[in-house]
Amino acid sequence: MKALFKSFLQNPLRAKSLTRLMLRLNNFSYMVTGYLSQFSEPNGIHPKHRLMNYHQFFLDNIESNERVLDIGCGNGLIERDVASKVKEVTAIDTNEKNIKNALELCKDIENGKINFIHGDATNYDFKDSFDKIILSNVLEHIEERIGFLNKIKKLSPVLLIRVPMMNRDWLTLYKKELGMEYRLDSSHFIEYTLESFKDELATANLLIDSYSIQFGEIWARVKKG
Repeated sequence: MKALFKSFLQNPLRAKSLTRLMLRLNNFSYMVTGYLSQFSEPNGIHPKHRLMNYHQFFLDNIESNERVLDIGCGNGLIERDVASKVKEVTAIDTNEKNIKNALELCKDIENGKINFIHGDATNYDFKDSFDKIILSNVLEHIEERIGFLNKIKKLSPVLLIRVPMMNRDWLTLYKKELGMEYRLDSSHFIEYTLESFKDELATANLLIDSYSIQFGEIWARVKKG
């Protein structure tokens, strides 16, 4: 019986079909786990903030006298931390619900320390310049990235960027090879390798000043070339 079962599984066509089924289940499991995990955490905050501790990357790269712009601020968690260190934070997001949640989360922050904007940073007319710009898992959601980078580099000499890597593990590459959904989020226009990230920045005349690879992501400090 065991030999028959093994023979059944080792048939190339059956094995490929079962593999594709398991990979679809893997994608579904990732999505559901990410959603459910928030409800087991204090204040419904996704555990990735605690486990990855990526807020510290931004804190390590800003100074107390600086004005910071956070593009795609989401629920405002980064703003809470950044506002405790810098002079002023401007935060923008296209999602009105995110802005409402961020305002509620940061309501105890000193008045005027954080300025929340409901708008699209790709076409928003920023009147000011900034010392640093934060892009935390934002760039991959933008289709016309070169034009966007060319726009925002005029606003600040330093960009602090966090993006997902396509080659974060073998399974992701295998999904892509099979023509299946491999992205962490279906709204991503791109997921990077270090080389493709550098190439894209170079096209916008930007250079990586320093970087690290953490949790299958690139965390980079970027300057004008």
